[in-house]
Amino acid sequence: MTRLRRTGTRWLSTGWSGGDREAERAYNVTVPEGWPTVDIESYLADRLSEAGFEGDGPALLTGVDQRHARIARLDSVTVLATAGLSNPATLPLGPDREGDAPGSNPEERRPGTVNLFVGTTCACVDGALSGLVATATEAKTATLLAETGFSGTTSDAVIVACDPAGEPVEYVGSATEVGNAVRACVRDALLASLRSRYAEKRYPESVAEATYGIETRERATVETIPGTEPGK
Repeated sequence: MTRLRRTGTRWLSTGWSGGDREAERAYNVTVPEGWPTVDIESYLADRLSEAGFEGDGPALLTGVDQRHARIARLDSVTVLATAGLSNPATLPLGPDREGDAPGSNPEERRPGTVNLFVGTTCACVDGALSGLVATATEAKTATLLAETGFSGTTSDAVIVACDPAGEPVEYVGSATEVGNAVRACVRDALLASLRSRYAEKRYPESVAEATYGIETRERATVETIPGTEPGK
């Protein structure tokens, strides 16, 4: 388990019991292989007690051992990443290919997961904290596609954080100083975690080769907005 601490921090989590809150701590918690569906709140409370950690806060769960966690820092931004690929996800753009292996149930909890903790000492005002989620997720997806060929895993999650007393920022997209630092830190922390976890074995080459995973092969119906057709 990894504990992140900073007084007066505002967090936004996409993980279990997520949302926007203020707390002094956040946690990245490794679960054992074959971990069953359990009462997560009680499980986390027991783990925190066993570790001697006091104070609740947002938490993410992962099958990745914390020795593979990596931290990257640039300017006002710090990112912690843990990454595993036992349950990869892909989103093919072309037509279905005969013989593709179906993925497993994406609702199942499985070892693996890419967890990101992204923090800035700036104060994210208005929708900027939500914008951090988008910027970090874009950087994660681009990094994973380039490094592994997968767009993510079936259980990826991110927690972003800011200092409400810091320098106010309204925008955190890729063209901003904060957003650019987030992209660099996510890329570098994620690559380092992947290469630690897979130092002695290769990445799975496909969803079919992985232990679990999903390939989205369904096709949606696409239509124009009524009244916008040519000649209307």
